[in-house]
Amino acid sequence: MSVHEECGVFGLISPAAAEVARFAYYGLYALQHRGQESCGIVINDDGVFSSYKDLGLVNEVFTADKLSRFPKGNMAVGHVRYGTTGGNNRSNCQPIEVNHQKGKMALAHNGNLSNAAKLRNMLELSGAIFHTTSDTEIIAYIVTRERLRTPSIEDALSGAMNTLEGAYSLVLMSAQKLICARDPYGFRPLCYGRTPDGMYVVASESCALKAVGAEFERDLEPGEILVFGPDGMVSRREHCGKKQRKLCVFEYIYFARPDSVIDGVSVHGARICAGKILAREHPVEADIVVGVPDSGLDAALGFGMESGIPYGIGLIKNQYIGRTFISPGQDTRLDQVKIKLSAVEESVRGKRVVLIDDSIVRGTTSGRIVKLLREAGAKEIHMRISAPPFLHPCYYGTDIDSEEHLIACGHSVEEIAHVIGADSLGYLPVRRLGALIGTGGNWGYCSACFDGAYPTEIPTDTRKNRFEEKLSEKRDFKRNSVMRN
Repeated sequence: MSVHEECGVFGLISPAAAEVARFAYYGLYALQHRGQESCGIVINDDGVFSSYKDLGLVNEVFTADKLSRFPKGNMAVGHVRYGTTGGNNRSNCQPIEVNHQKGKMALAHNGNLSNAAKLRNMLELSGAIFHTTSDTEIIAYIVTRERLRTPSIEDALSGAMNTLEGAYSLVLMSAQKLICARDPYGFRPLCYGRTPDGMYVVASESCALKAVGAEFERDLEPGEILVFGPDGMVSRREHCGKKQRKLCVFEYIYFARPDSVIDGVSVHGARICAGKILAREHPVEADIVVGVPDSGLDAALGFGMESGIPYGIGLIKNQYIGRTFISPGQDTRLDQVKIKLSAVEESVRGKRVVLIDDSIVRGTTSGRIVKLLREAGAKEIHMRISAPPFLHPCYYGTDIDSEEHLIACGHSVEEIAHVIGADSLGYLPVRRLGALIGTGGNWGYCSACFDGAYPTEIPTDTRKNRFEEKLSEKRDFKRNSVMRN
């Protein structure tokens, strides 16, 4: 088990026909850090949908030849995926496309429904047939069901939000409209911007807006629905203000790109702040501060600023290898650590090193990094983590679903330091999380994976592949029945 990002969503609507697939490609490329299992693009050419989806990175799936086959259009929806519900196979690639009595729809989703199993069971009992095992198809079914009895697609989405629970940032495309929505808690980020020629762009992070030349306008409010269509842009707020804001604080620590700004807070600034807090909470005498690329670098810079210990480059990352957390399977993860990072011996040999990283899950990766620095000649290694210890599962889009695999659940801080081979270890205190966003905790964020304070009802079955296992059990039952007969 390992921690993964969730997904990234992207959408755009142009006042005139354009090469929108190419814009979507650049937007998804900027969001690649949010998911590296699969990706997809659906474009709308005056009501005619064209799409391509597959497993792999954006530049692997969308070659120049593939992009050239897309016609011009006026709308596009794109998605990069790491699945927190459903396995890694082509059928679970997004955006999901639906053809129904009142038209077409393409849907991209970032997050995780906490009531997915309950909704899927309800839909199956009413006759729904599922083609994927992701909770995005559940959302598509709920929206479609509402659309059959409402006058517009935005009314259907609003009605669906009365049923959906948990985390969801959505981009939805119909024949005439591009619609985006953020759940009432605001668990996952979503923002929009505009290009000089009048193209509206929606994305999980502001870095994707910049990638296509769009100027950031603002973040969606939790519960807000934005409709882009023939009438321009319309904001619907009937679901706003119903819940306390609960943006995932791990967005600032790890998920988001440092050049993004989420809900008015700079990700880079939040990580600098985390490093400064670590220096105050866990001071140590050392010669150099080293960050683990990529999300540990900003916090390491902050630690150096606050402590006065020089910041240096002690680890080099192979930029052509994906994030460690994204590789499924322990053996694969170990193999990637061996080729992903290398130590700069000149920087660390004979020195006392402060090593900054964003998290420790089971300790295997951290132990390997500490060993790399030891082999490079580091005299002491004092590890500091810019997040609190993981103690609880996440049900809102981060792939943490079993406490038994979390090293902090069964070991003290001193024991973890021994396991990973560090001379000392210090975590960011839970009580200081609010300081990362400059609010002292009044602004509202979700830290359930650290403190167990869940904003929603906890689901009874949290296995990522629970729907695949359900199908497998049905096949085994049928096979055994045939054998008995």
